[in-house]
Amino acid sequence: MQDFSSAFLQAFWLVLSMDADLLEIVGLSLRVSLMAVAIAAFIGLPLGAFLAVARFPGRTVVLVLLNAMMGLPPVVVGLMVYLALSNAGPLGALQLLYTPGAMIAAQAVLVTPIVAALARQTIEDMRGEYSEYLQTLGVGTMGMVGTLLLDARYSLLTALLAGFGRAVAEVGAVIIVGGNINHVTRVMTTTIALETSKGNLALALGLGLILIIIAVLVNAGVMGLKASAARTAYA
Repeated sequence: MQDFSSAFLQAFWLVLSMDADLLEIVGLSLRVSLMAVAIAAFIGLPLGAFLAVARFPGRTVVLVLLNAMMGLPPVVVGLMVYLALSNAGPLGALQLLYTPGAMIAAQAVLVTPIVAALARQTIEDMRGEYSEYLQTLGVGTMGMVGTLLLDARYSLLTALLAGFGRAVAEVGAVIIVGGNINHVTRVMTTTIALETSKGNLALALGLGLILIIIAVLVNAGVMGLKASAARTAYA
């Protein structure tokens, strides 16, 4: 019990004193996750909006696959990205394996279906209100996609926050493609796993505390954006 108490005290001190190693790990985690979410937004938001607006043969199958991809096992995604980026893989020439770029790619693959599926649901809920009006103006499918994305921008931020929360908490995929190399690819989740196995509970608890704070902030952001969107809708 005394050891645990000491570890908790050291963890709080690491956070409060802004320990250099801890800040380096947190900074890399945030950069990797934010870049992955940016890629997911670039792909997932237009894709989700298109699927909400367009009607084409096989759409139901695409939606089923998209929803299924939201639950992709992270270790499987990590393995797929590893095979693609390995020297024998199709993207081996990029030399991205065991770099932050590989971790960004793995997280983007995990987050994009989540962003796309949530965006599709948000846009489809709005489509019923706008469809007749936009069709009267002669707006085509792609024009409708752009208009609805712009109008739903605040609601779509919740999808991006959900994607960020998923990305920053990821461990399985990033440890496969990143290798958990000190000062190169060591992020919060992989460091927690490593330091716990080594018995260095102070650093693991410190990083765990920061992850919890990030999770609370993300959820508070989602709730705030939903409340703001609701007020805007009733204004």
